[in-house]
Amino acid sequence: MKPLTLILSLLVSCAFADAQEMSFDLTKQQPVYSDAVGYGYDVVEAPTAKSVSPFYFSVKVSDGNYRVTVRLGNKKRDGETTVRAESRRMMVEKCVTKKGKFQEFSFIINKRNVDIPSFKGIDGKDTQPAVVHIKSGEKGSLTWDDKLTLEFNGAAPCVESIKIVPDTTATTVFLCGNSTVVDQGKEPWASWGQMFPRWFTGISIANYAESGLTATSFMAQNRLQKILSLIKEGDYVICEFGHNDEKEKGPGTGAWYHYTVALKKFVDMVRAKKGYIIFCTPTQRRFFDADGKIKNTHGDFPEAMKAVAEREKVPLIDLNSDTKILFETMGVEDSKHLLVHYPMGTFPWQEKKFSDNTHFNPFGAYEVSKLVVMGLKRLNSPLVKNISSDWVDFSPSQPDNWQTFYWPLSPVYDGKKPDGN
Repeated sequence: MKPLTLILSLLVSCAFADAQEMSFDLTKQQPVYSDAVGYGYDVVEAPTAKSVSPFYFSVKVSDGNYRVTVRLGNKKRDGETTVRAESRRMMVEKCVTKKGKFQEFSFIINKRNVDIPSFKGIDGKDTQPAVVHIKSGEKGSLTWDDKLTLEFNGAAPCVESIKIVPDTTATTVFLCGNSTVVDQGKEPWASWGQMFPRWFTGISIANYAESGLTATSFMAQNRLQKILSLIKEGDYVICEFGHNDEKEKGPGTGAWYHYTVALKKFVDMVRAKKGYIIFCTPTQRRFFDADGKIKNTHGDFPEAMKAVAEREKVPLIDLNSDTKILFETMGVEDSKHLLVHYPMGTFPWQEKKFSDNTHFNPFGAYEVSKLVVMGLKRLNSPLVKNISSDWVDFSPSQPDNWQTFYWPLSPVYDGKKPDGN
């Protein structure tokens, strides 16, 4: 690239990264994404005028929250559009539009990369710049890059326009956890954290969870440090750990020492930054006894978390109890439909049978996300005022029908089981 061309390209990219408002008319031709241009169609082939396939649109932006407004519909045809963000975070669920009719949706997306700038630490001193030590499987994903990415899916995705505006005032809810919480980037895996944004308006859900992590390794990878560099007074941190913590070996490990010490550190550091913390006990694994009851596989870890919560006056959502009810209500066979249980040949790319009793599929993640919302309601959390207007209260003893659940598959997939179990 010639020097002048390189300079112009950098200026265009910086302009988009720092712009106060970015608008894109998708009825007009748009480029394929590149760092030089700073916006455009991404991940899969760009759509055509008659295309009914899923497509992605990315915009290069700096770290932060962004209010995104999408106008869905088409002047010439009917549409059915689902909108997801970054790594399959559900933002809009199945919007149906008739020819010539449009619907507009606004939601807030959190975008981040691995860089941690210097900030005032809890000791009052400036920290040194650092980075989040992401795992190899996260590298190259849509989670930790320099762009905000939207996925438009559904039977006939129709998008007229996109508007993106920085939002520096919205409350941010940071999620911390493992493979049951993380934004799973590829089909058929899913977690409650990526379904959670569906149920809220006017707040940002920033999911820092990752498969295989413990409360201790989460901190060791600087994920909590990244959160502390961004958290504002009045923001929230929701933590669910336990699945992997219970497998740690060596001196000081276990529910009543290593785990509880780590949870106490989360409490102290979040509160030092004037944030609010909420605990979630670990979701159950699908292990039934001969009487059709779920067997506890988490040892003392749920009780240890409850003990820390009681001692430190931390609001707690008992997902361990709620998912036990959910599994037992659905029963030994139907509960498989909450998890990645698929016979060989279910997907065209599938190379083996899936029989996973820990990791949720989209339906299971959707159901568990509702349990978290209901937990917030039982706590009378201030976040409840931001629940979507179409929310309907949910009980684990009356789950949704898995046969009618609708999730158009993303065109990215992986048969490899996530880290952790």
